[in-house]
Amino acid sequence: MPGCEHKPIEPVALDATACDEAALIFSALGDANRLRILSLLLDGERCVSELASMLDDNLPAVSQRLRLLRSHRIVQSRRSGNHVYYALDDEHIRQLIQNSLEHAREL
Repeated sequence: MPGCEHKPIEPVALDATACDEAALIFSALGDANRLRILSLLLDGERCVSELASMLDDNLPAVSQRLRLLRSHRIVQSRRSGNHVYYALDDEHIRQLIQNSLEHAREL
């Protein structure tokens, strides 16, 4: 197109594997119940029973959602006694969740 200049595409933008992995992450984030869990984890680590109570949901459902999120490296877990605690995996995930919720609030 005349007068239209394009910047060169960075090699990372063409990385099919990275795009596939990112699509899986977005798919895992594409559920309101999982996003509610993640929004609670923005404030820090929480155990499964605490999350279930805060969401007024049952333990098996919350555990299943967390298992899926962990499989995509969106959350990490640690065991302490009889409890399993979950936290956001890293700062990239924290920013992704915060940005998506802030963007949704603007609509």
